Amino acid sequence: MLDTTKKAVCPVHAPEDHPPVPAAKIGILLANLGTPDNYDYWSMRRYLNEFLSDKRVIDYSAWIWQPLLQLVILTKRPFSSGAAYKSIWNEEAGESPLMTITKQQTAKIKKTMHDRHGDQVMVDFCMRYGNPSTKSKVREMVEAGCTKILFFPLYPHYAGATSATANDQFFRALMEEKWQPTTRTVEPYFEHPLYIEALAQSIERAYADLETRPDILVCSYHGVPKRYLMEGDPYHCQCQKTTRLLKERLGWDDTEITTTFQSRFGPEEWLKPYTVEEVARLAETGKKNIAVCAPAFSADCIETLEEINEEIKESFEEAGGETFTYIPCLNDDDAHIEALSAVIDDNLKGWTG
Repeated sequence: MLDTTKKAVCPVHAPEDHPPVPAAKIGILLANLGTPDNYDYWSMRRYLNEFLSDKRVIDYSAWIWQPLLQLVILTKRPFSSGAAYKSIWNEEAGESPLMTITKQQTAKIKKTMHDRHGDQVMVDFCMRYGNPSTKSKVREMVEAGCTKILFFPLYPHYAGATSATANDQFFRALMEEKWQPTTRTVEPYFEHPLYIEALAQSIERAYADLETRPDILVCSYHGVPKRYLMEGDPYHCQCQKTTRLLKERLGWDDTEITTTFQSRFGPEEWLKPYTVEEVARLAETGKKNIAVCAPAFSADCIETLEEINEEIKESFEEAGGETFTYIPCLNDDDAHIEALSAVIDDNLKGWTG
């Protein structure tokens, strides 16, 4: 994704033995969660070990958590997680759907930025866990002449376990640079009008294609322990606001939309209601036709394609539900790309001419 066609040159008035310096550019580095390189046992184990060893994700004391992780969880979980990834894997491209979609998003954003700013900017992406690593992409951008880098975690909502850990990894990468670029990080865009508009349009399109209008739309957000909310993490409140703004944009009332949280892990209480339980309750109380969307995910991934479209759907149907419609993430939809590009331009102010 980097433009390396312009050669580095020796600065004017510098001695002949001065190392060449590339033309100054602005880097836009998109970041997503990550993906294993494959769904075999060892690929899954490497990926899960990096992910579950992150103190932002699991903040238990290492002397308690690491023996459990290394001796129990990483012995068994790579098999089950690998099977889940295999069920959604993009075999043709040899990668996970998250990787495929992130590449598509990056290509479209790159074109948009080039149309607006020319060769002044370059666009690439990295992953917090797995490849391409944040460290490798920061290094590439610095080598290519980026004296400024805008780091953009692709999470609409802030959470310590998503946006913060992505920023942490970015800052760690900067610590290894001899000549650090000037940097900015992008704040959450959960209430940005163009993001809400893109969500609303995707739901309106999906509803227009259905023979029977769903009884309710379930906005399923990735969960975090409730303790994080009590400790000051704003994620829960930001998710609730997205649902409210979406409801207002659609012109619906409270009975037509609800907020839930998925992907619970471990024994402690997480944000409620849990999606897998709530869809069953809805079915049992007469909501036989539902739609589910995932506003917290910028791209479809294991949590949407496998967890929502398989596990959560199964919970709904086993409780008597009849029609389950999953509305895909915004992915590389043009309205989504326009929203992300608008956020980028907002954060480039003062940097671009």
